Amino acid sequence: MNPTESKIVRIDEAKTLIEDWQRAGQKVVFTNGCFDIVHLGHIDYLEKAHALGGRLVLGLNTDASVSRLKGPLRPVVNEYARARLMSALSFVDAVILFDEPTPSELIEALKPDILVKGDDYTVENIAGADFVLANGGEVKTIALVKGYSTSAVIEKIKQGY
Repeated sequence: MNPTESKIVRIDEAKTLIEDWQRAGQKVVFTNGCFDIVHLGHIDYLEKAHALGGRLVLGLNTDASVSRLKGPLRPVVNEYARARLMSALSFVDAVILFDEPTPSELIEALKPDILVKGDDYTVENIAGADFVLANGGEVKTIALVKGYSTSAVIEKIKQGY
């Protein structure tokens, strides 16, 4: 197994990892997304998310889930490749694929200390926020780098080629 593959875990493995980290006094941060065509905005966001706690767990949308959210031509990069890319980042400690419309079930199973999304969300409309807050955790938003999105990258490629 490649080192990056070892960070791609099933939910039961993730639960064990998170419980161990929390017992060791580390705060576990959870975020999620598609992360199709990785760009500066993704890197900046994930670095900032990791800095909020000791460990960063990333819920990654499956290919089917991305297609339902973004349309039939997405994702551009398949889930295995996206998971390997995300797990190659030093500030990502675990990657879990999920297929549900929102990560709420995953969040409830994992019980992170801090739930994070970009500032294109408000705490009120972040899936899983109620659960995290009810369990003594925190919900935060992170300022996104303006001008970076996968959709913008795709549009630029379409215009230029």
